[in-house]
Amino acid sequence: MKTFFLLLFVANVALAQKAGIQFKELPVERVFQEARKTGKPVFVEIFSPTCHVCQSFVPTLADARVGKFYNTKFVSTKIDIAQPSTRVFLDKNHLFVPSLPLFLYFDPQQNLVHFAMSNNTTDEVIRHGTNALNPQARSQNMKSRYQQGERASNFLIDFAMYSRVTKDTASNIAAMNDYAKQQSPATFANQTNWLALQKLVLDYENPMFQYMLGHLDAYRKAYGAEATEQVAENILMSSLFSGRGGQYPISKILEVRQGLVKVGIEPKVAANRTLLPEVNAYFHARQTAKALERMEAQVNSNQLSVPEYLYISRLFNRNSPDAVDAPTVAKWATKALSMRPPQKEQADLYFELAEAYRRGGRTADAQKAAQKSMELAQATKLDTRRNVEQMGKLK
Repeated sequence: MKTFFLLLFVANVALAQKAGIQFKELPVERVFQEARKTGKPVFVEIFSPTCHVCQSFVPTLADARVGKFYNTKFVSTKIDIAQPSTRVFLDKNHLFVPSLPLFLYFDPQQNLVHFAMSNNTTDEVIRHGTNALNPQARSQNMKSRYQQGERASNFLIDFAMYSRVTKDTASNIAAMNDYAKQQSPATFANQTNWLALQKLVLDYENPMFQYMLGHLDAYRKAYGAEATEQVAENILMSSLFSGRGGQYPISKILEVRQGLVKVGIEPKVAANRTLLPEVNAYFHARQTAKALERMEAQVNSNQLSVPEYLYISRLFNRNSPDAVDAPTVAKWATKALSMRPPQKEQADLYFELAEAYRRGGRTADAQKAAQKSMELAQATKLDTRRNVEQMGKLK
């Protein structure tokens, strides 16, 4: 009798799986090939086998009503976020996965038309598929709707998330700034806006984040110290290392650094994190002396390794707007050479030393360093094209 019930259970599970969405177990590019033949759009579930939320969706996606809808309307597949092929697919399509599971809907030509982060019900999963088929309801049209003036709070939340998925940071920031302006400061710390800070806000200047930074203790009490500090740190760092952050003036970078300290990052660690953005901001402002001062302070307060000396020497040789730094760069390269690194690293260091001497007008010294770099490059079978070019400049 126990065997009978076990077989019956297995049969019912197999029937449910067959009745549900029929996911193609094919490489994703072949799924799109099939879609182009049939003219159907493609449904892709991004999941992880270790994600408990993903696993909770399995019965829903195996539901007969869900299966009937999706198997009629879509070619479907599911891909594991941890697989290299999935990363290739996401990178190729300029997509980011903020959480799992993520539902993505494409036309047969592999253009994203809709996305969803669904509640776990059959009606919701079917609703998302229905919206993906409706040109008026698709996520694809959110940007034009925003540009035409749509500003409902729920729409802004959805548009901000779609912008995250499609890596459109500028649209995300604009949508979340508009959303924040609609909220009363009295509601900034409520559960909904806490979730927005966790999932959607990428800009430290957003009013909701600025409020959070000024009321950290209230957030720590409501949501826990560790979670509060992690969310704040993520927003500050995402701001700093975004494309927009690359254009920050030094004043804004220092605000980010101060914010990191405020949320609990050790001052020295915070200074390390903002070092390169600060130096590059000084370069953009053509303030070489200040960039040099900032880097020298870092060098003098730390024991740098040979690769670190090589990195900063190269950074200044390539990006400095004038030659004020050249003597110091030569000093860095010489210091690293005194540490007796392997010949390949010596070849690189002598190359940078020659560049620093050349920039500083010390042509004879530059020629000697360039010749030494060439000899070491030949001895270690490195590509010498850059050496030939460098020596040509020094004739």
